[in-house]
Amino acid sequence: MLTSYILLFLLLLFGAFGVVEYARHQRRARSIPIRIHVNGTRGKSSVTRLIGAGLRVGGISTITKVTGTYPRLILEDGSDVHIHRRGDANIIEQLSVVRLAAERKVSALVVECMALEQQYQRITERQMIHATIGVITNVRLDHIDIMGRTLPEIASVLAETIPSRQHLFTAETLISDVLQNYADKKHATMHVSTEESVSQDEMKGFSYIEHRENVSLALAVCQHLGVDRQVALQGMYTAIPDAGVLRRFVVGAFGKQLAFYNAFAANDPDSTFLVWKRLKEESGLEGTRIVLLNTRQDRMDRARQLAELAGRKLNPD
Repeated sequence: MLTSYILLFLLLLFGAFGVVEYARHQRRARSIPIRIHVNGTRGKSSVTRLIGAGLRVGGISTITKVTGTYPRLILEDGSDVHIHRRGDANIIEQLSVVRLAAERKVSALVVECMALEQQYQRITERQMIHATIGVITNVRLDHIDIMGRTLPEIASVLAETIPSRQHLFTAETLISDVLQNYADKKHATMHVSTEESVSQDEMKGFSYIEHRENVSLALAVCQHLGVDRQVALQGMYTAIPDAGVLRRFVVGAFGKQLAFYNAFAANDPDSTFLVWKRLKEESGLEGTRIVLLNTRQDRMDRARQLAELAGRKLNPD
């Protein structure tokens, strides 16, 4: 009997601790005036970094957290810090990021969404981030085993991070009407940006190959928060990019000049095709063209999609 009372007491104690800690987290989150939750199929890490860089140079103290090629924190001064994890990635780490931002009394926190499953995306937004601005970069056919096999199905999952009665920014144009329906249900104001708002000359300021739609989206968010467009753009030029950004490398071998484009981060068929199309338009991809696919045994659906893309659309030599 005594053991039962002890167990009951411990359960009540842990329950009370959980309630208190939950309330503390809510206060921490609300103490950060600007909370930006970045979601989408492709470009999340890049857009998160670009927004953070634009806000910092605009005088808004900002902490950014990305989970792209490597998990990183970008602090108020723009320094890039590695996140040391104990075990696998877990959405619980978002709590510690909110705590850090609150303790440092920053004005803005820009966080890349970690979750894939619909219920975890819902929890991340409603219980952890409470965004004042939601961002959905785009909606593409990826993680189809988890998020759905059609664009509307995937959009329904991504829409879980649209903040209620706040603002949603997106560069998605193909099914923007679907996102608009979800935004309306949450009484959120949706803003759609297009790549045409950024000129090719403006893109020349980047030291790597950035996507215009990413820059356009990040600029729209920064301007919404009062940062001058040109000021924000200059900050984006100097930002440290994600390790997986699209880059061009030229090496000499066998008496030839070989150009290698690292596009491994575009690991869904739609994004891969868009990169291929863009490179053909801008550089012509002259000479013998070779496509190297990096597939994973635990992502067989994606491997089949990429193999079909290479054989039917890319048509390498």
